[in-house]
Amino acid sequence: MGQELLSIFQLERKRLLWLIGITVAIILAFQYLELPYGDVQPIVFSANNIPTSDSIRFEAADLPSESGMFNNMTILNQANSTGENALEIVNETRTSEEKDTVSRTGFISELGRESDRSLGFDETDESSTVESIGISNDGSVTEQAGNLGLSSYNNTISHTPSHSIIPTNLAPPLSPTKVNPNITPPVLSNDSVKEEEFRPSQDDVNILDNDSSIKSVPRETKDSQIPLPEGTTISEMNELLLQNRASYRSMRPRWSSSADQELLQVRSEIENAPFVNDVENLYAPLFRNISRFKRSYDLMESTLKVYVYREGAKPIMHSPYLLGIYASEGWFMRLMEVSKQFVTKDPKKAHLFYLPFSSRMLEETLYIPNSHSSRNLIQYLKNYVDMIAAKHHFWNRTGGADHFLVACHDWAPTETRRHMAKCIRALCNADVKDGFVLGKDVSLPETYVRNAQKPTRNIGGNRVSRRKTLAFFAGGMHGYVRPILLQHWENKDPDMKIFGILPRSKGNRNYIQYMKSSKYCICAKGYEVNSPRVVEAIFYECVPVIISDNFVPPFFEVLNWESFAVFVLEKDIPNLKNILLSIPQKRYLEMQMMVKKVQQHFLWHRSPVKYDIFHMILHSIWYNRVFTARAR
Repeated sequence: MGQELLSIFQLERKRLLWLIGITVAIILAFQYLELPYGDVQPIVFSANNIPTSDSIRFEAADLPSESGMFNNMTILNQANSTGENALEIVNETRTSEEKDTVSRTGFISELGRESDRSLGFDETDESSTVESIGISNDGSVTEQAGNLGLSSYNNTISHTPSHSIIPTNLAPPLSPTKVNPNITPPVLSNDSVKEEEFRPSQDDVNILDNDSSIKSVPRETKDSQIPLPEGTTISEMNELLLQNRASYRSMRPRWSSSADQELLQVRSEIENAPFVNDVENLYAPLFRNISRFKRSYDLMESTLKVYVYREGAKPIMHSPYLLGIYASEGWFMRLMEVSKQFVTKDPKKAHLFYLPFSSRMLEETLYIPNSHSSRNLIQYLKNYVDMIAAKHHFWNRTGGADHFLVACHDWAPTETRRHMAKCIRALCNADVKDGFVLGKDVSLPETYVRNAQKPTRNIGGNRVSRRKTLAFFAGGMHGYVRPILLQHWENKDPDMKIFGILPRSKGNRNYIQYMKSSKYCICAKGYEVNSPRVVEAIFYECVPVIISDNFVPPFFEVLNWESFAVFVLEKDIPNLKNILLSIPQKRYLEMQMMVKKVQQHFLWHRSPVKYDIFHMILHSIWYNRVFTARAR
């Protein structure tokens, strides 16, 4: 009997062991099939399992259990939402192709453009009015993750090679695109700046998260194709601007100042501006609200005082560069530093503090060719901020919220996003998905200046009856939008003059004549969202057609861009001609007339004149400070 019981016991034990083994095998198999890349975790239903998008599966590792879940939708900049102290963490991968060099005469190359995202120049590539300039090729860029929030940098960004990112539609893709599998973001801890490496890649990935830390790296199969990203439309930007006007405020000052009280009084006067409609030298339909603009501009002229820091050595500081596609920052610096109307030598009276550095000269002076790193550029600006913060107490009073910078180089957003994030940043590269904060930052017009003695030379264009070409574009194949544009329209239709780089001509006559004789001028983004073509179109009285999702147009705070420009989503390029033909002739004539009216606001003068580009840039900075300032 005992022997029989022992035999039954051994049989049941074997069955139990088999059952346990099968159960474990099923659990492991289930995890293998459920989790991306076959990573086996000790818990089946982990809080870290993140939903995937399209055919690519991603895993966000070590995220807090309460972290939000992301899907493949348009994700807006946290600072461009309604949160007062919104935090934004951006991890990006950058590409590049070309880097220009500067001749001793001050001209810069028109054939390539260096980009924050691409290390390549996205300018009027076909332009050839410069003297002979050397062009050198650079590698690609992989940007550090940065915190664009409005509080101190106390977040830690770390990376584990086996982890991957939450998918978003914020990356400018190519179609088709191959992603380099060796991309690894650097580590940024607290306020330290780790090496910013530049590595080959063909896409950009932005991750916006509310968590205090983020771990990310793209992980895709070699043959993955990325569709066009969802863009922020101009109407959505209008809504974001209104939201930020209602909710966004800068840091509360650590101690009170009479300037703060003056700004609050100014805000009240602007909000209660008396109604005006007929203003000398201003055309009301161009503006969102002509009454508020006029009142704000008048108060700026009578009230605003700017303190210009004298610290800093040339050529990066106090060295205006007046030619080429980055000339806007140089012209503003030159005119600001000598302004007797706005500049004060008493910082206690200042409403704004100007950081007079040139992003163009920063790159030209400090960037080490083929180093694929901008670490020393970022560190230079950090050292400068630390120096003025130690020497003066004005920065520390507001954390830099009453300070501003004017920078046109494409790398400027990267160079300033960490240590100057709270400043008002006037940037040519105004990308609403890349850290540009509507209502705080200012979109700086990118003006191509070819003659410093006469910056308005060749202004104007043919009358409407002599504009026989429906639409014109010429330029290098920078970024992913232009190849799509040429794929659909190059040599496809006699009404659509769509080219690559035009043959060289003296004074760039071919390019200019096309603009002067076309009804619509296509302003397609290159590596970055901005392009000098927008201002060039206005300069030559051609209605600009902006094909650059997420681009915030210049002076967006006050100008009604839809009254004189056409905005076409990147995905609608195949339908471009039909879109333009659908605009009634009467509407076109109105827009072309409006372009001529708005032109005065985009012109540089050696001695500033009322409502010109210098005053408009300064006004946008002033306006944004007025509506974000707080009292103690």
